[in-house]
Amino acid sequence: MRYLMLQENSGLQFVALPESHMYQLVALFKRLHKEIDKLTISDRPVLPTVLAECADLELLGSELSITDGLDYVSGLERRFASLQESEYPLISLLTEIRALQAQLEFLNEEE
Repeated sequence: MRYLMLQENSGLQFVALPESHMYQLVALFKRLHKEIDKLTISDRPVLPTVLAECADLELLGSELSITDGLDYVSGLERRFASLQESEYPLISLLTEIRALQAQLEFLNEEE
């Protein structure tokens, strides 16, 4: 298992993913950051800043928690699917998010 540390408006977020899929989530964030300014809607989703990736994580603060990767990606998909974008081809971003989501769902079913 690998962990991704994200800085969001609400604070730090820790996302757990299998090592085999962590690079896909990091690449997805890089793509989303690159493309977010191309959206023409006024209320764009706020993306977290990727701070670190690590193999081991021990949370010492009781206010901190680890989010399952599938849950996090599903929430990301819901945020982007709800956008009312008419100019930018949002479907390409959603396709990437949904591809990772489908892979994580498959992994969960296999376990």
